[in-house]
Amino acid sequence: MNSRSLQTIIIFLVVGGILALALGGFFGSTSRQFNSALIEMQTWISSRYLGFQDFVTAPRDIVSLRSRNAELESQISQLQAQVIELQQRVNDTDILAALVDFSRSNPESTYKAASVIGRDPSPFLHYIIINRGSNDDIRRGMPVVTNQGLVGRVDAVIADAARIQLITDPASAINVYLQNAEADAVLFGSVTGDISLDMISQDTPVEAGDLILTSGLGGGYPSDLPLGQVVTLRSLEFELFQQATVQPAVDFTRLEIVLVITNFRPVDISPLEP
Repeated sequence: MNSRSLQTIIIFLVVGGILALALGGFFGSTSRQFNSALIEMQTWISSRYLGFQDFVTAPRDIVSLRSRNAELESQISQLQAQVIELQQRVNDTDILAALVDFSRSNPESTYKAASVIGRDPSPFLHYIIINRGSNDDIRRGMPVVTNQGLVGRVDAVIADAARIQLITDPASAINVYLQNAEADAVLFGSVTGDISLDMISQDTPVEAGDLILTSGLGGGYPSDLPLGQVVTLRSLEFELFQQATVQPAVDFTRLEIVLVITNFRPVDISPLEP
């Protein structure tokens, strides 16, 4: 028998023996251990692969998320700007409607609407700037009002703008009439922006809540423009006059649109005063 035939016989015997052992169940535990090890190896490789995949794709995802976030923030900013614009339009519409109602209820005067475009930065002066000037027939001394009451009067004019002295300015002094008390007084501004009454006769019965109107005396303002209400009264026996603090009718912190009374011309009566 040659060597090749012997090798073939040996191989058949080995294979047959392995098959016999496998069929007899001798390789069951070894097979299970091998399968278990194989599964663990596959799980480990799979987890490492997924981790590597996340590591590779994470920067691209972050860039995409940042881009999307920036896009959403831009959209939110645009929507907020639109909301603010719409609110401003509604507010302006309400103000204009109130001013129109005021002008209709006071037809004896003619009005020109103007927007507030500036304020005096000085803490000691109280002025606003409006976008109407001599090109719009605005003249020095014209009263300025809102639907709430008197704001002040035109103090200086250029072609396309005018400066308005507010009734809260320390240089402002207005002859007024206390409607309930039926008495005259003078309304003064102050450095702090507060307004107060002086020159009230001691025998005048003034009470909190009394309405204050322009009297028309002195020729500086037309009569019957609302100015505010009495808040507190100060009366001392040894003083000639009573004094009172006043709550202004106009909210000067929220002035946006005003009306200039264009058919009123102030009269300077100082040369006639003794």
